[in-house]
Amino acid sequence: MEARYRGAKTLKASFLERYVENGAVLRTEAGTAYFRRPRKMRWEYDRPEKDLFLVDGKTAWFYVPADRTVTRVPVKQSEDLRTPLALLAGDMKISRICARVELAEGEKPLLEGDVVLRCRVRGEKKDVVSPDRVDSVLGAGGTDAIFFEISRDTAELARLVVRQAGGIQVEFRFENWRFDPPIPESMFHFEPPPGVAIVNGELPDAKTQGN
Repeated sequence: MEARYRGAKTLKASFLERYVENGAVLRTEAGTAYFRRPRKMRWEYDRPEKDLFLVDGKTAWFYVPADRTVTRVPVKQSEDLRTPLALLAGDMKISRICARVELAEGEKPLLEGDVVLRCRVRGEKKDVVSPDRVDSVLGAGGTDAIFFEISRDTAELARLVVRQAGGIQVEFRFENWRFDPPIPESMFHFEPPPGVAIVNGELPDAKTQGN
């Protein structure tokens, strides 16, 4: 998987995001995700409402058109649960966030033939987080484990699950991966529309906690 994704400068995929708490699905969203090296991501949410989450390399933006508000936070301070996927926009080295990777024999894959790997997250302190290590907030945030479901045939990422203490789980499912599609640099720059309120601080709980 590392070799498959490391060789691409841009990536595009359809995604489904599910937020689960104590076994109950509280929120399901879907859209299209774009990645560009170095350290740029764009998540266009189409369902159930149109939202935008964008990382331009230094700042994370979360735009809710219906509310006419945008939240911005430095990448080094963001604890958003899409952080493991920052690997796709940087150096694709699982060892950066995983102290150990092993077969998750107790986890059933979505598709027969896929393999599920368990990542035991490295523990790191928040005060050592830097813009170049956006993945390092995982250990500080109390993540118990990350699971990667990978297609044996294509080595593509089919699913990623972030499981935390307290029965919280965030799952991302991916389809239709495209490698090196023509994605303009301008897609990773955010200009707040006129009249939109800009809020500095952490990203809203609605996106990270399914409220």
